[in-house]
Amino acid sequence: MAGVKIKEILEVVDNSLEVKEGKVRVKDPARFREKVQKLAEVSAFESGEKQKLARYLTRAAALDLGIVPSSIHDLYIARGRGEVPPVFTVPAINLRALSFDAARVIFRTAKGMDAAAFIFEIARSEIGYTNQHPTEYATSILAAAIAEDYKGPVFIQGDHFQISAKRYGANPDAEVQAVKDLIKESLAAGFFNIDVDTSTMVDLSKPTISEQQELNTGLSAELTAYIRKAEPKGVTVSVGGEIGEVGGRNSTEEELRAYIEGFRKELDKRGAGMTGLSKISIQTGTSHGGVVLPDGSIAKVKVDFDTLHRLSQVARRDYGMGGAVQHGASTLPEDAFGKFVEIETCEIHLATNFMNMFFDRIPADLREEMYAYLREKHSSEKKGDMTDEQFYYKVRKNAVGPFKAQSWNVPPSVKEAIKKDWESQFKKLFDLLGMKGTRQYVEKFIKPVVIQPNLKDYLGEEAGVENVSDLAD
Repeated sequence: MAGVKIKEILEVVDNSLEVKEGKVRVKDPARFREKVQKLAEVSAFESGEKQKLARYLTRAAALDLGIVPSSIHDLYIARGRGEVPPVFTVPAINLRALSFDAARVIFRTAKGMDAAAFIFEIARSEIGYTNQHPTEYATSILAAAIAEDYKGPVFIQGDHFQISAKRYGANPDAEVQAVKDLIKESLAAGFFNIDVDTSTMVDLSKPTISEQQELNTGLSAELTAYIRKAEPKGVTVSVGGEIGEVGGRNSTEEELRAYIEGFRKELDKRGAGMTGLSKISIQTGTSHGGVVLPDGSIAKVKVDFDTLHRLSQVARRDYGMGGAVQHGASTLPEDAFGKFVEIETCEIHLATNFMNMFFDRIPADLREEMYAYLREKHSSEKKGDMTDEQFYYKVRKNAVGPFKAQSWNVPPSVKEAIKKDWESQFKKLFDLLGMKGTRQYVEKFIKPVVIQPNLKDYLGEEAGVENVSDLAD
């Protein structure tokens, strides 16, 4: 790693890091914490070798400081065995805008309540429209942990690593390989939690539930087997499956059993006794992003808590999983979040409301610049009698990536206001989800495995930006 570029990166952090014989050591932790934001900035906005070295050094320095990308698998399986009481629901948080700043708020909130059972995640779709490849996303998270002096396991997850039904229909091998390539890239970046989502392949026209789920179970098993063969030695990646595409009709117990049992048979064909799933995602009445009304407000959603409770119990009691997962929850009213704990939900996914807060707080001229971009690039998505408010709400996520630099450089007062809003929201949600004191369970059941990053993985070529318009968040 000797050379001009590595010297430039070390100077960015005032030489608070050193590299000797290929090993990275934090010489001055306090100084490094002050300067690590610079590495996150280089990771997000530089290009070439300098950018890649910043990402590699952040990962290696985090490990030196006791911050370890980890799998939550063993915690969920312990919950399935009844060794972890179902008194908390794990939040899995998708960070789309200002990821470094948002992650700092989350780590700070967690430290204040001795919480450790939370996940950072990004979906295949979000990687595309936010322009955050796995190594960049992981760098933002780990740099934030460093800045906040957080220690211990950090759970980073690939959310909705989804098969596109349209692309699968046109070229199935190429579409499955695209997801495998994303899995490989993510594992190298420290994503040791992956939700494989082939629920797009459920065919409700088939006569039996097993037949409806057949392609879903087969593809889920294929991707899980790929993960098991690619995961680092000593790490059992937490893999989640999905039985019903979010936004469709509610899931049933029969579908859950058909999927899990079919998945197990298919996985055993690829390796008898291979470790399977730690959780299962179901549909209970929500949709990603919520449903926006003509005036721009969000429609109230009735979650089928009875179904979520029953299926979570079945997943734990009969199949040894952590339980069921609720997607599309961030726009629900606050009083719903305590209910998730009450009915023993394993995990919920949160994203849209944090992005809404971002758009509400950014300067009006920047927001209008974003909206002008959306009118130019996404006007075809304005359908029928859709109001302007509905159109902007639907498509504004697509401005996050193209305006990433402008967002990073908003006035400090604006950024502080956004972070203050986020902190208030995270504190409320973490409290309602029972996060206080969860470090005890993480420390008991998660034994972090230090996987040193491979410099070659970081210096290789990133995958190109995909068309993600047909993928779930």
